[in-house]
Amino acid sequence: MYKEILSAVAIALTLVAYLPYIRSVLQGTTKPHVFSWVIWGSATFIVFFAQLTDGAGIGAWPLGFSGLVTLYLAFLAYRGTSDTSITRLDWIFFTMAMSSLPLWYLTSDPLAAVVILTVADLLGFGPTIRKAYDYPFEEQVMFFVLMAVRNFVVIAALENYTLTTVLFPAAVGAACFLFVFVVMHRRRVLA
Repeated sequence: MYKEILSAVAIALTLVAYLPYIRSVLQGTTKPHVFSWVIWGSATFIVFFAQLTDGAGIGAWPLGFSGLVTLYLAFLAYRGTSDTSITRLDWIFFTMAMSSLPLWYLTSDPLAAVVILTVADLLGFGPTIRKAYDYPFEEQVMFFVLMAVRNFVVIAALENYTLTTVLFPAAVGAACFLFVFVVMHRRRVLA
């Protein structure tokens, strides 16, 4: 019962984080970088399946839900409500991340898949950090704070603790906190 409650809390945190973010994107206030959201959505959804394979149980469901919502945000970003300044560095991050996704299929080991996808997901932060460095007021810091907290609740909700089940949410949670630090620092510098 304890794990189910934690999983429900993680899904609720996902909703609390994403609903205002989606509304902000639709209003044009927040301009997500399409490359980052495609990478994050793809990697998160595939990690969800890898975690299920390794016995993560109900603790994996928040990542599955988050993967679907993230892919929806990627669609919104692609549809034209996103940051349109795509640089050569963005293409490098995107190419590296997306080329690593098929590698998970070539491995029959969920851990190898999660390691590859975690690296891909972290590379997805590249374009967003680059954009947020230049335009720190176009990002919602609270979204990333909530996602970091959500990832640590996901870890608590896991039914099986292995590197396969813990690596992705721990790494992404830490990356979210790092992103918040970068944005807050840039906002102070530019204010």
